[in-house]
Amino acid sequence: MLPRPSRLKRSRDFQSVYKRRQSWASPHLAFYVRFRMPREASVSRLGFVISKKIAKRAHDRNRLKRRLREICRNQVLPAANRSFDGLFVARTASTDLCYADLSLEVADLMRQAGI
Repeated sequence: MLPRPSRLKRSRDFQSVYKRRQSWASPHLAFYVRFRMPREASVSRLGFVISKKIAKRAHDRNRLKRRLREICRNQVLPAANRSFDGLFVARTASTDLCYADLSLEVADLMRQAGI
């Protein structure tokens, strides 16, 4: 579970990332980032979007979100060099990935984003 201050929860926060974003993509994930100004809070926040088009069953969507949260808690937040708001958006066949492959894709997206 991500720490409470590190979660994007409100719809307006998600919308602000969508509006003022930079994006990077891999075959199974898209990553949208809005870098935060120094005067804003210094904690990085993350959100996850998995559509019903990607995974029909709630069980599959929740499992993918749990895996992404754990990867972000262990890899992304400790290694972040500046604060940002980020969204991971699942693409087709992302529910079929094992934890290790998903972790590699997240690490590659972080490297592309410069985080």
